[in-house]
Amino acid sequence: MCGIVGAFYREEINEASMRQATDLLHHRGPDASGYYLSTSKRVFLGHRRLSIIDVSQNANQPMYSHDSRFVIIYNGEVYNYEKLKQKLPNVLWKTSSDTEVVLELFVHFGPESFAWLNGIFAFSIYDIVEEKLWLCRDGLGIKPLFIQREKEKLIFGSELKSIIRANQEEGKNTNFLVSKKAVAHFLHLGFVPEPLTIYRGIKKFPAGYYAVLNTKNGEWNRYRYWNVRDHYLSNPIQDEAQALKQYQEKLFASVERQMISDVPLGTFLSGGIDSSLVTAVASKISDNKLKTFCIGFEDARFDETAYAQQVATHLGTDHHLFRAKLDDVLALIPEFLTLFDEPFADSSAFPTMLVSKLAREHVTVTLSGDGGDEFFQGYGMYAWAKRLNDPKVQLLRKPIFFASKFMNERNQRAGRVFNFPAVKRIPSHIFSQEQYFFSEQELNRLLLRNNFDFNELNALPKKGKSQERQAIWDIEHYLKDDLMVKIDRASMRYSLETRVPLLDKELVEFSLNVPLSLKVNEEYGTKYLMKRTLYDMVPKEVFDRPKKGFSIPLNKWLANELKPMLDKYLSKQKIEYAGIIDYNMFKKIMDQYLAGKSYLYNRVWAILVLHWWYYEKK
Repeated sequence: MCGIVGAFYREEINEASMRQATDLLHHRGPDASGYYLSTSKRVFLGHRRLSIIDVSQNANQPMYSHDSRFVIIYNGEVYNYEKLKQKLPNVLWKTSSDTEVVLELFVHFGPESFAWLNGIFAFSIYDIVEEKLWLCRDGLGIKPLFIQREKEKLIFGSELKSIIRANQEEGKNTNFLVSKKAVAHFLHLGFVPEPLTIYRGIKKFPAGYYAVLNTKNGEWNRYRYWNVRDHYLSNPIQDEAQALKQYQEKLFASVERQMISDVPLGTFLSGGIDSSLVTAVASKISDNKLKTFCIGFEDARFDETAYAQQVATHLGTDHHLFRAKLDDVLALIPEFLTLFDEPFADSSAFPTMLVSKLAREHVTVTLSGDGGDEFFQGYGMYAWAKRLNDPKVQLLRKPIFFASKFMNERNQRAGRVFNFPAVKRIPSHIFSQEQYFFSEQELNRLLLRNNFDFNELNALPKKGKSQERQAIWDIEHYLKDDLMVKIDRASMRYSLETRVPLLDKELVEFSLNVPLSLKVNEEYGTKYLMKRTLYDMVPKEVFDRPKKGFSIPLNKWLANELKPMLDKYLSKQKIEYAGIIDYNMFKKIMDQYLAGKSYLYNRVWAILVLHWWYYEKK
């Protein structure tokens, strides 16, 4: 993985400022740096390299095409690059890198080649002759790309901090306005979804798109080259035996492709189904003893290290365990906001940072199990989607909600899920309440400026069952803008490349066509094909336990050790000065939380993160 920064200005670019913006991404690419400035001094491309495939200097970037007409900066990995070389039999390759293959495919075939790439990437190619600048991002949005597009300039980069820095010339600070729309979405979801960022003038470049800017006349066009929905139930598989066989073939092929590396490689192993499956397959493929990495906590409710150890022992991996204490998390607090650049309330980022740090002491590449839940019905949210889309439940939802207010805490929390604002906005409502964030009704009372609209956020395809449509929502939002953001920033903080075999393009296109009956089974529960495959390699008994998830004891810590942060950033004076939320509404929530309604902890955490960001990073 790497870090990229680029720009086009109508006037001459401040090269020193752009180089500084690039070097802010040193953590993404500590092995080499490179810069390109056009002869007109209006186009800049910057690159920080983490050397993974072809670690020689020949593969450094920016990289020029063989005819010297095109130049590329590239972040990511394309796993089928060796196969794609067959499309270019007459090219005399200068490197063994995937970057060169991506560039030469574009030279010979143009943007048509983007759809052939199986990988995780964001890149830019500049045509020196035609003076056209191209941008492209992978289909699932696994790798980040931010853009600031104005009449007189375009700036893009792997992280928000580079775009902010590129706007600061000669020590002058440029303040971007906070997006009120993004604030509402953040408090609803715990993350800021594409295309929004917390800043009004900067967007997330959409997944599965490419764009071209004609720098001669400023013309900008954007095109979609891959879409999840084009493959969703487009050719459903009905035969179970055939589905299992194809799934296993594609899974093993995916892991094998993603184990290609010229540097040491290992896997994250939490002990759950997803990471255990990836690790089991990788162990079978690897010629050497596979290194595995796991993190746990002293609080047994948040610790699955014993299960991970069972899997590691059975597979015979070289297992590394780190049991974190509160002090280890507190030590990460100062860099949390710098890592994400905008409010981000997924507290599992902390253990992800810790396990990434542990892994980087031994390897440069890791495989992660992300993606199994979304594609094989692993979340409890999907049962809620089925429940709430039942006409009888919709008729009784208000009485159920009001009755729950007089029940125990667990029922109060469940009752809130029934209180959705409208049928067409059920998907994000389910997510927000399952994650303990703010409902639409709560935001109407909490936000001082509450003219938000979640209709676009909830637009879903009509085909398929409600559980399947909810999963599409997760793939397009939660997976891309929370889980992939978390794993990218946390691992790249330590210059660790993390790959996600369960999100391999071929495996994804297959999984989108697996019907619900082959994802949920009476005997196996959810993730049917995954479990059938895993239990052939690791005993089923190891996994006979409730699903936990990857988290920290935030509820406990927030009311005790982290309470000084609440006092510092959420005082009446601080909240009223920021002018985002109604202090009296917040105080009611805070008082209820401290009085024992522990399920409100993530709402308090989200408000804390927002104001913490406002005062420290805005």
